[in-house]
Amino acid sequence: MLLGLDIGVSSLKAGLVDFTGKIVRVEAIPTPGSLVDFQRLADNMLSRLASGLAIDGAGIGCPGVISPADTKVETLPGSLSYLQGVSLSDFVTRWVPADATICADNDARAALAGELMFGAARGRKSALMLALGAGIGGAIAVNGMLVSGHRGAAGQVAHLTVDPDGPPCYCGNRGCLETYFSAGAFEIEASAAVRRGCDSLLTRRFGENPLAITCAEVFACAGDGDTVARAIVERGLKYLGGAIAGLLHVLDSEIVIIGGALATAASPLLEPLRKDVERRTSRFLGRVVPLAAATAGEHAGVIGAAALTLHAARSERIKLGAVPGALVS
Repeated sequence: MLLGLDIGVSSLKAGLVDFTGKIVRVEAIPTPGSLVDFQRLADNMLSRLASGLAIDGAGIGCPGVISPADTKVETLPGSLSYLQGVSLSDFVTRWVPADATICADNDARAALAGELMFGAARGRKSALMLALGAGIGGAIAVNGMLVSGHRGAAGQVAHLTVDPDGPPCYCGNRGCLETYFSAGAFEIEASAAVRRGCDSLLTRRFGENPLAITCAEVFACAGDGDTVARAIVERGLKYLGGAIAGLLHVLDSEIVIIGGALATAASPLLEPLRKDVERRTSRFLGRVVPLAAATAGEHAGVIGAAALTLHAARSERIKLGAVPGALVS
């Protein structure tokens, strides 16, 4: 049995996952607002889930830059900044045997580990994953290994420059992909269109309060045929397609996996993305690179976190805990 801990900005999830990637138990609570509360509430949740059970390994997925070597949070701005400098393994050590494998990594790499072990990338050696939501998470696998980079920051596709003269990004760069394709980017564009008085479903619904527009509403209006909403989404997809094509020309990945809440909301509009990426890449690469939806569903973070331990076992040729036969070939 594997333990997965998924640390998110809005929720903290923990679950038990079997060796086929199936969720056995799962719990979720709102993400605590301080380190003291985090430790206390995580302990309570893990006690309910794991107490008295034989746990063979534990994995933790968390936003930010995580050092896989020692599970330490190197960089994590925003509401979870209280975890910066903390070794994430400290939260789970009391619930696993002393010889159990404990892994931690960025949440996007954890999600890709889940897809490599159980999902859309199973059996493949190289993959590119984008997790589309409030921001953009990214992860890369090459030769069967998750790419961490020098300090664990590899895969930050959100900050790939798609327009050198584009709008400023909080990272200090300009024209980052996330400034064009993210929930916040769509909401800003939609709000501006309403303020300009554009003839749109968005204006009719939110003319009195443009700041109330959500990304889900933008996609809903686009799906209803609204030309303004559709133009906003298509503009974002254009930048996303160009970014994916550029990454494929660098990485030559076997597959691109698209996940995250925004990808689910945009699913009816993703077929043009596939065609755009194919148009941009197939001639040079000599093949059509498949774009696949992530398969893990609502518990992707927990499954991916647990999968980090299996991926480590496969990559490093180590036995998982003391379980005979747990070596992943």
